[in-house]
Amino acid sequence: MRKFKSFLVAALFAIPSIQYAQYTDEINSNRPGETMSAFAVGKSVIQVETGVYGINQKHNLLGYDANGFGLDATLRWGLFLERLELIADIQYQNETYTSLFSKTAIADFKQLVLGAKYLIYDPNKNYKKKVNLYSWKANKAFYWRQLIPAVSGFVGVNYSAENNPYAFSNRNPTESRYPAQFSPKAMLITQNNLGDGRWVLVSNFTADYIGTDFPSYGYAVTLTRGFNNKWSGFVENQGIKSDLYADAIVRGGAAYLLNKNMQVDASIGTSLKETPSALFGGIGFSWRYDGKYKEVRIDVEPDKKEAKAKKVAKKIKKG
Repeated sequence: MRKFKSFLVAALFAIPSIQYAQYTDEINSNRPGETMSAFAVGKSVIQVETGVYGINQKHNLLGYDANGFGLDATLRWGLFLERLELIADIQYQNETYTSLFSKTAIADFKQLVLGAKYLIYDPNKNYKKKVNLYSWKANKAFYWRQLIPAVSGFVGVNYSAENNPYAFSNRNPTESRYPAQFSPKAMLITQNNLGDGRWVLVSNFTADYIGTDFPSYGYAVTLTRGFNNKWSGFVENQGIKSDLYADAIVRGGAAYLLNKNMQVDASIGTSLKETPSALFGGIGFSWRYDGKYKEVRIDVEPDKKEAKAKKVAKKIKKG
């Protein structure tokens, strides 16, 4: 009986001292927003996030309208470490520009980025939230640690093919006269999981086309709300600033979980300026393959109460 009591005491305090790695039981997609989350998909996990969209633009100063559609895809692969993720971001767009005296159709890759993301700081590592066995309300109450964000860094390379009409060095999207170019991209990512994970706040701060004649700087902030175990919604604000292009964009949308590895989504957005104004919307699908994932556990450092409980268990064992 004493051995059983000893085992029970040790087990009760050992259970909360184990913390799982970044992998989640259900798919965690960046769609339908444009921000990148701080956490990786998990070692050996492959995730595909793709969608189609339509776009309408009108430029009052240059006097053109543009209508088109596109396909975007993000490939995410948990590589070597739980904290590390390899990312390929691809966007192909087809548009028709119509002005007073001309009509021009263009189609090419608007974005080709290959890079890697690494989790620099996780506020929940070596930390466990204490559970109040006597108060459900106390367990659901706000606690200040939620304001400490997880922090990640992303570094990557942009590629623009020769004569790509969407090349960032091109002042006129209807012309094609620039050679192929490579340029660096870097991003600082923060993420707060609020309200026991029901609310998620993600911020991205980006430096793009670094070292070129037209570097670009921007931010994006996304607030996501989980309504139940299937539905979630989001609102987002994005700002872009460069000598070539500047914009402020707002988006909103929702996602539905089909099963633990599949999600569908829909979104709509608009720019807040008229040079050009833009309206766009799309639908998407996310899929995860985790067949080769092996569960990783991280031991959390015990606190004083746990140490005391282990001493008590040891005394019980000795009799």
